[in-house]
Amino acid sequence: MILCDIGNSNVDFYHDEKTWSLNLQEFKEYSPKERVYFISVNDSVTQHLDEHYINIEEWFNFNTIYQDIGIDRVAACYTIKSGIVIDAGSAITVDIMSGGLHMGGYILPNINSYETCYANISKKLDKQINLNVTLDALPQKTEDAISYGAIKSILMMLECTCKDKAIYFTGGDGKYFSKFFNKSNHDRLLIFKGMLQAIQDEENSKC
Repeated sequence: MILCDIGNSNVDFYHDEKTWSLNLQEFKEYSPKERVYFISVNDSVTQHLDEHYINIEEWFNFNTIYQDIGIDRVAACYTIKSGIVIDAGSAITVDIMSGGLHMGGYILPNINSYETCYANISKKLDKQINLNVTLDALPQKTEDAISYGAIKSILMMLECTCKDKAIYFTGGDGKYFSKFFNKSNHDRLLIFKGMLQAIQDEENSKC
C-alpha cells in the first residue's frame, strides 16, 4: 500500500516503512503501477491524477467545528487523543486535541517565510536564518538579530499554547523545534499514521 500526502511544495510518500519526497515537477512524471491512497491540499495537482489514486479525505471521522481545516492537519491529529499537534512544514500549524475532540488551532509562518519577509523589508536583512543562534542573550549583529527574532517569536507563541501539555511535532522543522520542549515527541510519520488509521476505519465500517 502506497500513501501519498500532496502539499503545496512537495509530495510525500510512504510505503513499507519507507518514505520519500518529490517536488511538484517530479510528481508530474511519476507513474504508479499500483493503488495510491492520498490526501491533498493542492487542488491544481489533484485534478490531474489518474485512476490509480484514491482520495481518502472522506474517510476521516474527525470531530471539530473548525471550518475549512486542511486535510493534512486532520491526518496529523487523527491518532492523537489529547495534546498539541504541531506540523512544522511549509507553514507551522498548531492544533489542540482534548479527549478526541479538536478544540481549534492556528497557523504561523515557517522559517523560510521569515527569511522572505526580512528580505522584502531591506536588502540588508536578506540573510539566511541561523538555527543555531544563541537565544539566551541579546544579539549583537544583524544576522543574529533576525534569526533571534524569527525563532524566538515562534517559540514564545508555542510556549504560550503548550504550557504543560504533551506536544507532538512533525514536519520538516519538527525535530528542530521539539528540542525546546520537555514534553515533546517528534514523529515524522504522524500524518501517515493518521492516514493508515482512516483506511482501517473505512475497512472496518464495511465489515
